[in-house]
Amino acid sequence: MDFFSSKKTEQKPAPKSLYSSESIRMQAQQVQTETDFAPQTQPSAPKASVSENQIPSQAQSKENLAGASAQETSTYVQPVQRNAAQFATENLRSPEALGPINDIKFSDVYITPDKKCYIWSGKTDCGLKWVTFQDFPEFFAQMEKLFDGNRSYLLNYHGRNYRIERSIALEGPQYCARKMPIEVPELRLLNFPSGVYSHLLSLANSSGLILLAGATGSGKSTTISALLKEYLERKGGYAFTIEDPIELPLDGVYVTKDGELGLCKQTTPPDGSWEEGIKSALRSKPRYIYLGEIRSPDVASEALRAATSGHLVLSTIHANNVSDAINSLVKYAASSGISEEMAFELVANGFLGCIHQILVGAPKRAILTYLFANPDVNAGCPVRGMLRSGKLNVSTLMEQQRVKLDRNLPIFTRF
Repeated sequence: MDFFSSKKTEQKPAPKSLYSSESIRMQAQQVQTETDFAPQTQPSAPKASVSENQIPSQAQSKENLAGASAQETSTYVQPVQRNAAQFATENLRSPEALGPINDIKFSDVYITPDKKCYIWSGKTDCGLKWVTFQDFPEFFAQMEKLFDGNRSYLLNYHGRNYRIERSIALEGPQYCARKMPIEVPELRLLNFPSGVYSHLLSLANSSGLILLAGATGSGKSTTISALLKEYLERKGGYAFTIEDPIELPLDGVYVTKDGELGLCKQTTPPDGSWEEGIKSALRSKPRYIYLGEIRSPDVASEALRAATSGHLVLSTIHANNVSDAINSLVKYAASSGISEEMAFELVANGFLGCIHQILVGAPKRAILTYLFANPDVNAGCPVRGMLRSGKLNVSTLMEQQRVKLDRNLPIFTRF
């Protein structure tokens, strides 16, 4: 044979071995394809010169694959699909029956126009559950009877106070009834960080404004009431509160460890006027003034006037954080007829501290952020300086104070 001839002999590729795993895999794949898409006909015998004991036929492969598929199907459980309406129907089939309303532990009960009651489930941060109370008809009748046109009012039901908020929904009147504690809790039991707790106690002899900020239902009133109770039990003195409605039971006489007395009188705004209530408080020469909430320019300006005239003023304000709380206070003050520059000066002179509080988890626990000013108004204070400048860059100052209080170190050297 001439190897130099221009006509080259065509080289045919060697046939693939029918014994190889690749060949077996390709045959199995072909069988699977036929099973899924092709009519179920008897396959032809494989073209191979090997015995049937050495390689499975297509029919055997098909049977094996079908058996494996059947085995998988037998162990697979199809999930039950339920839409939201079906789920709601199953969970609203019947309410949870509870005892007398005073005996059940909850913070707020929401009463819909169809007289259904919902309370916190206790499982998540905000999930509710549908319940019925043993004495709900009596409770509801008293709640409706007391309504006199004021949407916020107080209900005393068998010795337990409830703050009622009435509003009108599409289907009719609805209510939120907040159960008030029988007694004011001890401040130390609210799980404040020890450094914050100690600093708050040290302010008992100071003057200025302490704000508790947060959303509705975040425990602001409970915390500020516990703080006022602590001052009365430790230092004594006269406390005058203005609340609408009166919530926690602070009214009464307190005895300090030294045998001194503290006296607290709780009042409501005369004829709905908070400004007149504050003026009345100032004429009574109290050591402490507690305002249920700063909610208007006149209240803000009167509170700051009291805070800069030798009184320790405690109040709450709705805000998402410390910075927003201070901004709201400044805007309220500026809306009372003074310039924004004068409002910042007034807040700087009267500001003593602001604590923002949220409740998280189940059970609920308080998460705090805070900013305090030096109680000694004659000493240098970066917080008061920041307030006078009108530039509320509070993050750095808050972090510096947090680090010190976490280590139980004093924030300020003079006070």
